[in-house]
Amino acid sequence: MNLSTLRWGSDGLIPAIVQDAETRQVLTLAYVSRESLEQTLALGETVFWSRSRGELWHKGATSGNVQRVVELRVDCDGDALLMLVKPAGPACHTGEVSCFFRLLEDYNG
Repeated sequence: MNLSTLRWGSDGLIPAIVQDAETRQVLTLAYVSRESLEQTLALGETVFWSRSRGELWHKGATSGNVQRVVELRVDCDGDALLMLVKPAGPACHTGEVSCFFRLLEDYNG
């Protein structure tokens, strides 16, 4: 698949799961626009679309916690991405390695 065959949402975004290429730990879920994905491809580092700020977000540009892209995968429907990365630090703004560090206590499984 390539950029022209991706199925962008009505908002022009695609969700991207970011996973550590070595440990396979899921680091975060973010969104990409066509422009942010093009910048990711050009830089070799993750660039997302910040839905809260309404602007491009180069992960680690201010913190130094960049994520070097090792591989990009597309799901079977072409409407979600998996980004395998080598992180230079924590993915979460809280300082946690992964944004998924809290358990949902209501789950009784």
